[in-house]
Formats: sequence, structure tokens, C-alpha cells
Amino acid sequence: MMWKFASRLALVGSVIAVGAFAVARGEGGMFSPYVDGSGGITLPDPASVRARWSYLGIWAVQGEEGVDELHAVYTQPGTIDAFRKTGEFPDSAVLMKEVRKATHGAMTTGDIAWNDEEVLWFVMVKDRKGRFPDNPIWAKEWGWALFLAEDRETNAATDFRVDCMGCHVPAKTTEWVYTQGYPVLRD
Repeated sequence: MMWKFASRLALVGSVIAVGAFAVARGEGGMFSPYVDGSGGITLPDPASVRARWSYLGIWAVQGEEGVDELHAVYTQPGTIDAFRKTGEFPDSAVLMKEVRKATHGAMTTGDIAWNDEEVLWFVMVKDRKGRFPDNPIWAKEWGWALFLAEDRETNAATDFRVDCMGCHVPAKTTEWVYTQGYPVLRD
């Protein structure tokens, strides 16, 4: 009798897990768990992203004395496979870039830079259907967000054209994403 209860409980847990994944992927009527009805974007939990999402790549930003910042980029499970099949990011795909200050030190292999304190996060949510045409943070088939380390709750970006486009113009032909830095999309 107890095994029947346990197997039913396991089945219910599996259904809930599959359902949660389907909602997160934009199926079943919900676009994205990180986007509200008016197009507001929330920051995915950085610790959860680092532990559970797929790693795309890292960027090292040079300063006068070496690497100043390290930018690690992640996406949800399934996005890489979808991109490899079509060469495009699927609707509701989320890209999150975590920016951290770099600390330097001399080691046997040379001057080394490693992650230090959090600075900010960039979040992009793919919107192939143009769901939020009147929201200024949605343009070019993406929702754009910027969260500062001192305020993870507020999107500091207020207008894509002012806050985001300047940096992304060189990536226009690759869906506004610098895909050359993500070899996992090609492998």
C-alpha cells in the first residue's frame, strides 16, 4: 500500500517538474517567468542561474592595468540546442550576463585575473511576436534589462534606444547578440 502512495507521489512530482519546465519555456500560455504582463523584466536569481543554466561564454574587459571586468553569460537549458538547429534564439529565450570586477595577482602562469565583487547583470528576453510594442525596453525582438548590484529589484534600463542599442549595433547581423564569443553555439 505504501509503495502505491510513493509511486503516485513520484508521478505527481514528475508532472509538476515537467509543467514548470514547459511554463519556463513559454509554453502553455505563459511567455516567460521573468516578464510581467506589461513587459517588465525581473532578474533571474543569479545563484540559481550559475548552478542550473547553460554557460555560453565569458568576456574579459581590458582596462589600463589589465582585465578590469569579467562578463559571464548564461542561458536557460534547451536554448543552445534550439539555436544549433535553427541558427536563431527561440522565442522566450533568456540570456543573462553577470558582470564582476576582476582582481589580479601574479601566479606561476603569469598575471591572472579572477572574478571578484558583483557589479551588475544584463538580461535579454527573446520576443519573436512583438508582445510589448509600446514598452520602450522592448525592441529588435528582445526585451532589454540592466540590474545594478545595489538594486537587484529595479531595471535600470528605461529605453532600449538610449540604454542598450549603442553597444549592440555591431551585433545587428547576429540578432543583436555577440555570438562569436559563444563557441558552444557552434559546437
